[in-house]
Amino acid sequence: MLRTAVGVPPRVMMEILGHSQIAVTMNVYAHAVQDTQREAVGHMDRLLRARRGRS
Repeated sequence: MLRTAVGVPPRVMMEILGHSQIAVTMNVYAHAVQDTQREAVGHMDRLLRARRGRS
């Protein structure tokens, strides 16, 4: 499930903020999602490098 940087699904953010369309929320908070994705990739990279080092 897609979540914003604060861990809240975009649909929930949309409802809380009163946006009429999810596109509005995603346009405003797309950077937060991208930051979260970068962070996840960084975690995965560290895990994979650690596993490779054990082989």
